[in-house]
Amino acid sequence: MTIARGGRLPNGLDAAMERLNTSVDVDGELWREDIRGSIAHARGLARAGIITDAEAEAIVGGLGRVAGEIERGELRFRRDREDVHMNVEARLVELIGAVGGKLHTGRSRNDQVATDLRLYCRRLGEETLASMERLAGVLLARAEVEIDTLMPAYTHLQRAQPSRLSHHLMAWQELVWRDHARLTDGLDRANECPLGSGAVAGSGFPLDRAGVARELGFASPTRNSIDATGSRDFLIEIASALALAAVHLSRIGEELVLWSTSEFGFVVLSDGFSTSSSMMPQKKNPDVAELVRGRAARAMGTLTSLLALEKSLAFGYGRDLQEDKRPMLDAFDCVLPCLDALAGALATCHFDAGRMRQALERGHLCATDLADFLALKGVPFREAHHVVGALVREAEAQGIELSALPQATFAAAHPALATDERRAALDVALAVERRTVLGGPAKSTVLAAIADARARWLAVSAARG
Repeated sequence: MTIARGGRLPNGLDAAMERLNTSVDVDGELWREDIRGSIAHARGLARAGIITDAEAEAIVGGLGRVAGEIERGELRFRRDREDVHMNVEARLVELIGAVGGKLHTGRSRNDQVATDLRLYCRRLGEETLASMERLAGVLLARAEVEIDTLMPAYTHLQRAQPSRLSHHLMAWQELVWRDHARLTDGLDRANECPLGSGAVAGSGFPLDRAGVARELGFASPTRNSIDATGSRDFLIEIASALALAAVHLSRIGEELVLWSTSEFGFVVLSDGFSTSSSMMPQKKNPDVAELVRGRAARAMGTLTSLLALEKSLAFGYGRDLQEDKRPMLDAFDCVLPCLDALAGALATCHFDAGRMRQALERGHLCATDLADFLALKGVPFREAHHVVGALVREAEAQGIELSALPQATFAAAHPALATDERRAALDVALAVERRTVLGGPAKSTVLAAIADARARWLAVSAARG
């Protein structure tokens, strides 16, 4: 079977080529952006005197009707029309007649799709930024509520030092803060309008590029027609920000998986964000966190696809770039649901403060504090480290905690440990409160960090409008 065509290639497209050539199954997702860009282009043509105001009005009205048909599910895209652009234009001509054919004056599908992609990234990017802000809000709210919940801090997944849950939640929040900034930066660099760049060398018509850019909400038109139609680094940058965000969400998900095990028992996820086993009736699985981990792999793949796609492309549009849409759409589809699901899971979960406090009782977590105590007494830290390390080894041999060693053992290890003054160094709650340094887990420090973060998030949210 062949697909009939006209113009330069009248003999039809082979069916195998048609399957390869058609992109509407993917780029159909861009129909809102395509119609929005076409409306701005039609108005720009009228301002430039290229079409009449009446013709522009007819085109804009027709495009509104096309949008309504798509929104209501009345218009089904035809694969023989290749892509979303040709489907929209063909339906426009069906509705308003030959004047619809004037819409493509001074425009190529090359600058059209580049504009659609930037508009799409901006729309989905704004949704993603808003979801990041919601997740951050949940983390800040939980950090405030759990301010008195103590827990171990870990290195190498081993209990390391006493800390507090709020401090840990604020560490997650800092990741989200940087992800928000990276995505914002990428969207800022994508905020230029390619319309008017034509296929590669601009247009011979006196197009109102600046006016079209303003109408579409872009900061400015693109500066170079070759770059505007043939470069997709803005997609790569946004996909990179999304992939890194997905990795960060995966790290949070991993900790929720660990913390929800019987071995940790630090958190219980609500039923709304858990699943059961089809075989084992006792199971309550942290699937929300596991699915978030899995989506990160897909998000990383989208970035790799876009990087490989643009590698070795000569300047000027190449049809290879038809493959830029699926990974970009998938990148947003990976990250947006994860942000919203994690926000919901963290807002509704139960943190077991008692179990976290119990975890502080094993692992000699105040060993560093005891070494610091000796350092404050004038003992060189390396010597203090050696002394306390030997005491830990002795406690391990006896099967007890460092704090439970006899008075005589401490006195024999170093004269500075002979008095009861050392006991304060081995108190986990006091150990946390001693860490008032900026970035530390003391209650006052964490409360200040929460207030600072809340102010920062309010500022960026207000800046976005």
